[in-house]
Amino acid sequence: MIRLLARLPRPSTRPPSAFGPDRVEVRPRALRVADGWCASLAVVGYPREVGVGWLEPLCAHPGRLDVAVHVEPIPANQAADRLRRQLARMESGRRADAAKGRLVDPDVEVAAEDARALAAGLARGEQRLFRVGLYLTVHARSEKALEAECARVKALCASMLLDAQPATWRMLQAWSATLPVALDTLGQRRAFDTDALAASFPFASAELSTFGGVLYGAVTGGAGLVCWDRFAQDNHNSVILARSGAGKSYLAKLEALRSLYAGIEVAVVDPEDEYRRLAETVGGAYVHLGAPGVRVNPFDLQAGPDALTRRALFVHTLVAVLLGGKLDPASTAALDRGIVAAYESVGITSDPRSHARPAPLLADLAAALDADGDPAARTLSARLAPFTTGTHRGLFDGPTTTRPEGHLVVFSLRDLPGELKAAGTLLTLDAVWRRVSDPADRRRRLVTVDEAWLLMSDPAGAEFLFRMAKSARKHWAGLTVVTQDAADLLGSPLGQAVVANAATQILLRQAPQTIDTLSDAFALSAGERAYLLGAGRGQGLLAAGTERVAFTVLSSEIEDRLARTGIEQALDATPDL
Repeated sequence: MIRLLARLPRPSTRPPSAFGPDRVEVRPRALRVADGWCASLAVVGYPREVGVGWLEPLCAHPGRLDVAVHVEPIPANQAADRLRRQLARMESGRRADAAKGRLVDPDVEVAAEDARALAAGLARGEQRLFRVGLYLTVHARSEKALEAECARVKALCASMLLDAQPATWRMLQAWSATLPVALDTLGQRRAFDTDALAASFPFASAELSTFGGVLYGAVTGGAGLVCWDRFAQDNHNSVILARSGAGKSYLAKLEALRSLYAGIEVAVVDPEDEYRRLAETVGGAYVHLGAPGVRVNPFDLQAGPDALTRRALFVHTLVAVLLGGKLDPASTAALDRGIVAAYESVGITSDPRSHARPAPLLADLAAALDADGDPAARTLSARLAPFTTGTHRGLFDGPTTTRPEGHLVVFSLRDLPGELKAAGTLLTLDAVWRRVSDPADRRRRLVTVDEAWLLMSDPAGAEFLFRMAKSARKHWAGLTVVTQDAADLLGSPLGQAVVANAATQILLRQAPQTIDTLSDAFALSAGERAYLLGAGRGQGLLAAGTERVAFTVLSSEIEDRLARTGIEQALDATPDL
């Protein structure tokens, strides 16, 4: 032990340099710190409007970049006095310009409006003012590399509408302002209100992330991810609104596929046969309505209390959709008598023991209406003739031929005639809802209705979709409404209620003709309007309550092949010539 201590070196008299560099060489536009180089920038100009986590692109910069935010609160009385003087100067300048016949400066007008709004917030105690300084220090291994890295950072700031200027001849002071010593020797401050300051914290990320959710994509302009769990929200519904070609069906297919990864059962109403490849790849069930021999009997009963009453109510809705609108009171009464008579004709009554017998068909309902002496009943029977004995009978002229089950069920409606699209959508939703509402089989389920405007254009169909949106949460199910015609969805009270009952709202690229309607419905800001009008394919906004984030859809190569549709699928299937 004594020998070991004798060999220890003597303590050095030099001060330790673990907390700082050995030397600093100061130059007009750069610093040489130890073996590296650095240059500092001061942000002197800011955009008029920012979103939550707007500093994230700087924090996510791939190079070595120090970001420092200095915050100093301004006393309320001092802030109010400054605002009064500023408003007085702008008002006097406006009056002087008006007296001399000069045009109004729009920048001054905008600044005056902001100052008035801020003064009102200060008076009510809703806002406070702060002096904020934002400084950046760029690091590199050599002076040449530093110039290139500074150019990249300045370009990034310009893309964020920030004016970043080099601290020429004050590099040492600017560098010290970015050190963790809470010292601002530059003093390049800008007045921020409470909202702007809260949005500018570096640790306030623009991501919407939840544990165990589905990945939607990456934050636009940043490195963060948007991972969202619909089943952790107040309700599990969502709406996807976009113009044609913006990628709404692409996103819906990715969400369905990634929900399957999480063990969520998925059912899809597919009006254009776009989900077939996905169903075949993952081993799902594919029901091709409109194909020869594929029939769905709307009179099939489900086990449970009041099964006959609930089925009769659905037949009322279906007949209204088939005939193009709600029925008058006389026709409704005649239809109700006919439904009861049709079930009685095959021995089915309110006694649950009779519900196991084969259900009647739509033709039995027409026969019961013919046998009724009421003229309204015979009129109804005549109007149902195309669906019982006419050209549209293929879907209803026999018992149900398939009862699909599985982790993914796709109902294709492409080959149904246009007159049966809404009815086919209603029948598939009814079949899905039977599984969703089965108390003996409770699990997380996702129901996707693509091109929902087909159903929303019919009042009875819109009412059914509204009831499903209201009741889905009680059965641990989420409804996804996908449509390219936002006016049909937002132009009716039922459609607005469907949107209001969706905790997750996704807006992709929009057409100029519909942006005003969306702005009113979703309270879009001017920046969000501009973003949605100029968004690329697969880019949009995900809104969840008061939180919104701009994102870009991400997919792997395999997912991309499954999600693409239209001519791209045809090209993939064409052999090389």
